[in-house]
Amino acid sequence: MSAPAKKNNTKRLLFGLGGALVVLIAALAIFGGGNGEEGIEVEVAPVEVRTVTQRVTASGKVRPEVEVKISSDVSGEIVFLELEEGDRVEQGQLLVQIQADVYAAQREQARAGLLQAQADVSRAQAEMIRAKDDLDRKKMLAERGVIAQMELETAQTAFDVATANTEAAEYRVSSAQASLSQAADQLRKTSIYAPMSGTVSQLNVELGERVVGMIQMTGTEIMRIAELDRMELEVDINENDIVDVVTGDSARIEVDAYPEEPFRGVVTQIANSARVSAAGTQEEATNFPVKIQIRSDADDLTSITRPVSTTNLQEMPSRLRTLRPGMSGTVDIFTETVASAIVVPIQAVTVRDFNRLNEDKDEEEGDEEDGGNDRPAPMMEEDLRRVVFLMEDGKAKMMEVETGISDDTHIEITRGLTGSETVIIGPFRTLRTELEADDAVYVSENDERRGPPRS
Repeated sequence: MSAPAKKNNTKRLLFGLGGALVVLIAALAIFGGGNGEEGIEVEVAPVEVRTVTQRVTASGKVRPEVEVKISSDVSGEIVFLELEEGDRVEQGQLLVQIQADVYAAQREQARAGLLQAQADVSRAQAEMIRAKDDLDRKKMLAERGVIAQMELETAQTAFDVATANTEAAEYRVSSAQASLSQAADQLRKTSIYAPMSGTVSQLNVELGERVVGMIQMTGTEIMRIAELDRMELEVDINENDIVDVVTGDSARIEVDAYPEEPFRGVVTQIANSARVSAAGTQEEATNFPVKIQIRSDADDLTSITRPVSTTNLQEMPSRLRTLRPGMSGTVDIFTETVASAIVVPIQAVTVRDFNRLNEDKDEEEGDEEDGGNDRPAPMMEEDLRRVVFLMEDGKAKMMEVETGISDDTHIEITRGLTGSETVIIGPFRTLRTELEADDAVYVSENDERRGPPRS
């Protein structure tokens, strides 16, 4: 035999052995790998009836619920500042004093202008009285025919001018009074008092530093005062989840600084406008800011608008720790709770194209009728439906279901199950694409979640 012939025979032998190995592996997969079980090895879990709570998770920063920015309305040098960041202040307490010499001089100048305007009013009023008396005399003489009509008209004009001068002087008095009020107000604003009781959460200036007043521009932010005993967590929630969140939802908050001590929370504010990040790129995200008030007492949860399972909250501490602005935290917002819900593990729910299933069924029936002749299948739209596979009598039974809310591990089944079944939950690849209705299945001996024994 020639060398090429021997080489071809060797190739045929290798291909034959490979084919036999594939057939052997397929047979082991179908018949349980020689362990006496027939069908596909699967994992199962019982259908449960219990309470399920849907939640939305997000991360954000701790911040004071009330924080006031303190800026100066006037410009000048700081001549009094006896506070440090973290100090407690009371409402009405003097915080900062701006150099007041220039503003005091402006007030005195405005006061002098007011006195001058008042003196001008007195002089104008005296001139108006004199013109009035002269007009009265001229009228009397004109009635007797002693003076000409022109002299009467001249006296009338002089009186009108004196009256107008008096009114102008009175207007100047009003203007001077306004200037004095403005100067006094600016002088008063050189002293800055606390608008509320709280803690100095941020201090941006030092004694002797010059600040710019808000009259000229945005002004210098001197400090911030916050109520640190009333804190909140501000988070950004994706547009797909924000529709499930409403004001009053309860929440569980975990602050990174206290990983073992979760806090209670209640949603107090949901933004109407979205924040769009990385706009125009593949990383574009649309989120809505949500504020969650951090609560300290169980009584504070009376404002919850939708019921939640109390087991989510009962282990939380009843008092706040020392929370500081800027701390990072994560929140679980409990959006809805259903008691006595029929639930299955999330991985048990998969999808099947019912048009494809019907198409495969029609092809099998057609092959039986025409002896297996191949016919091109028409293109059809997908009809995707959610299904679960039940294990009954050693076979996989496909059941169409409707789902409701879900938590981290289970999903509610609103139609299709009664709560007494056993569902197939894996392996993932088998359940996702390979398992079909009426396939023979068996449960692995090592599966602790085995359902009831097969009949």
